[in-house]
Parts: sequence; C-alpha cells; structure tokens
Amino acid sequence: MADKKPTLLVVEDDEGLQAQLKWAYEDFDVVIAGDRESAITALRSEMPAVVTLDLGLPPDPDGTTEGFAVLDAIMELKPDTKVIVASGHGARESALQAIEHGAYDFYQKPVDIDALGLIVRRAFNLHEIEEENRRLVANASDDKTVLGRLITGAPEMVKVARTIERVASTSVSVMLLGASGTGKELLAQGLHDASNRADGPFVAINCAAIPENLLESELFGHEKGAFTGAVKTTEGKIESANGGTLFLDEVGDIPLPLQVKLLRFLQERTIERIGGRKTISVDTRIVCATHQNLESMIGEGTFREDLFYRLAEIIVRIPGLAERHGDAVLLAKAFLKRFASDMNPSVTGFAPDALTAIDGHEWPGNVRELENRVKRAVIMADGKLVNAGDLDFDGDDEDNAEVLNLKSAREQSDRKVIRHALARSEGNISSTAKLLGISRPTLYDLLKQYDLHA
Repeated sequence: MADKKPTLLVVEDDEGLQAQLKWAYEDFDVVIAGDRESAITALRSEMPAVVTLDLGLPPDPDGTTEGFAVLDAIMELKPDTKVIVASGHGARESALQAIEHGAYDFYQKPVDIDALGLIVRRAFNLHEIEEENRRLVANASDDKTVLGRLITGAPEMVKVARTIERVASTSVSVMLLGASGTGKELLAQGLHDASNRADGPFVAINCAAIPENLLESELFGHEKGAFTGAVKTTEGKIESANGGTLFLDEVGDIPLPLQVKLLRFLQERTIERIGGRKTISVDTRIVCATHQNLESMIGEGTFREDLFYRLAEIIVRIPGLAERHGDAVLLAKAFLKRFASDMNPSVTGFAPDALTAIDGHEWPGNVRELENRVKRAVIMADGKLVNAGDLDFDGDDEDNAEVLNLKSAREQSDRKVIRHALARSEGNISSTAKLLGISRPTLYDLLKQYDLHA
C-alpha cells in the first residue's frame, strides 16, 4: 500500500487557479475550498499540515475581511498549521499583518508555481520537525524513557544516547568530550539515572570554576584545623558521591600535583582528607568531561597519560549543535514552552523569521547559547510570537534580514532542508524524497537546481 500523501488545503475562489494548483501539486493530496465555510469544514475533516490562503474571498473578494477570518479560525482550531497567504500587488501590509496573526509566509500574485512550491515544501518540512519535537517532548515526560530529558531528533545525538544507555549498567569510567554548552552535565546525569546507582547521589564539580588552591579541599575534604579557616571537618565531593556518581566537569583543568592524588584514588578507591590520617573507602563511579584536547595536553606534559586512561575507559564524543541537524528548532520550542510558563505566559510560539534564523544560525555557544537567547527573547517579546529581533538576530546574520521577501533567503533555506534530509537518509534518494514529502523527479530537479549531490 502506497504511503498517504500529505494534505495541502488550497483556499482560493478562482476556479482557474484552483485547477492550476491542483495539477501542479501532484506530490500532495490537494483539497480545494472556495470560501470561509468550506475552508473551515475542510480544516476540521482533513486536518491539513499546510494551507495556502487567498485573503480575498467571497463575499468580500476585493477586501481581506473573509481571508483574515479564515486565518484567525485556523489559528484557533489548529494553531500548528502552516498558513501561506496570498498577497496581491501592493498588498505587502496585509501580508505582514497576516504574519502577525500567525501565518507562516506569504506569496505574491500572480502566482509563480515554482516559487510557491518551494515555500509549501519548506512549510511541510518545518511542520514535520515540529511534530517530531512534540513527540520527543511527550516521550521526555515518560518516566520509563532512558535519558528522558534529552530532546533530540538528530541521528548524531541518538547515537550518543544509545552509547550512554549501553554503558550505564556497567562500572566503567566514562569521558564526555565536547565543546562548551553541548550538554555534557545533562548526559552525565542521564547516565547516572540509567545506572544501578540511580538511588545514590549524583555529585558534580566544575574543576575550572574553583581556584587551584581550593580544588584539593573541594575534592578530598579536610579535617578541622588542617589550614587557616578550616573551622570544622568537611567531607569532599568524592566522599559525598559514595554509592553514586561523581561528575568531574572540565577535568583538563586539574593541576598536575592534584592529578597524582586523583590517580591514586582511582587505583585504590580510598582517600585521606587534608590534614587527616584516616583512610576512607569510597565507592563511586567517575564520569568526567572536558572541551580540551587531552591527547595534546599529554604530549605537552600538562595532563598525565595514566590518569587519562583511568578516566577514559569509554569515550563519548558529543557533537556541537550545528552538527545536530534540526535540533536547534526542537530545543528552542522546548525552551520557549518552559520559560514562557514562568516568565511571560502570553508568548505562545515563534514567528517564521525566528524559526528560520534559529535553523540557520551556527550556534558557536551550542545549546547553552540557544537556551540563553530563548530565555531573553521570551522576557523581551511584546507579542504572542517571538521574532528574530527578540532573539537578537537583527543585523548579525545577513541572510536573516527581510527573510520573508528575499528569494535568496528561501533558496538558502531550501538548500539547508534538502542537505539535512539527505544526511538523515544517508544519501538515499527515495528516503530523502519521502522525508521531504516530494516525488523523486521533483527531488532530482531540486538537486540539479541547487547543484547538490546525494
């Protein structure tokens, strides 16, 4: 049985254009509606992911009242629908007003079938990404989900999660390698939660955030009177993690003398507090992380090779957000939902220009940068939808400027979507076409048009 085609609702009263659009979009199950009542009926019965909407509908074909009434009804009944509105010559203000009402994009009349087709396909792809995000968020609320707080649709991160799931039940030391802001502590917590030590403590310490002269005390603890200011006996992080997991973040910043003491603990599983003589046995699993190149540090003599092999029985490399295709949008949606409920409940989602900017940004600060930008945007947003300006993208990325009007911006977005789909389908043309919701001949045409290769 053939896969069901995605449904495209065309709200248009011009019978000639109706026939033209239905013929042009053979990749979709095209449903036609010529007025407000039939459009709402089709929306309820067909539940289309994407709608093209002419604002000039009877009984007001020369105005926009009926079109905006349809748009408002769609946003109320099915707000995740991607609505693309028609804008006649000189009607840019109406198109921008429609965007403010929740429309995804607009197209100029007279219709350029090829240009509109690209917008429609992009809208279907974005809808699919958002659907995937909703599924992931739903799964994340399930207590049975391993690493349940990890939101991702990227094969690169799914592979990381599967690796962590496999090693969680063992006692091996795990080293997480990745740039700052990639979520190393979240993964370490997920590993702990999936292990047989989940009922024990999860203790984290950032070795780069503590002055060198205090780090030894933080890790190993001290006895009362061991040094000036030691007014009471204090157990260190290692001892606090007994029966659980100790997460050493930025382990590359541990000074050489302290590396020796840490290595001794890993070999003997005992410690002595500073100023103490009592040997204390500690049963804890070590998970560590760093953004530094420890192999280079070993060559330079700033990190001990024997300690490295003790800490890195299993190495897990975490890709940056730019390598996790589609995850920026998924995570941004999750962050917005979390922050809006606490900080600005009137915010309900992202405007199209914001989603385009999020998907196109390189995110040098990774997930942490994305989280901070979304938090600030939710606080600063004046309307219901966070736009690119709220995210501080105004002017810092030429391709995001006037994104709704520039043909080049659309082309760049389509190139990116196609590249992502090819990557996720490992270059398989049939799978890529299915993922994009288009036919194989259409995909071949797009590959040729954009000089892309499978």
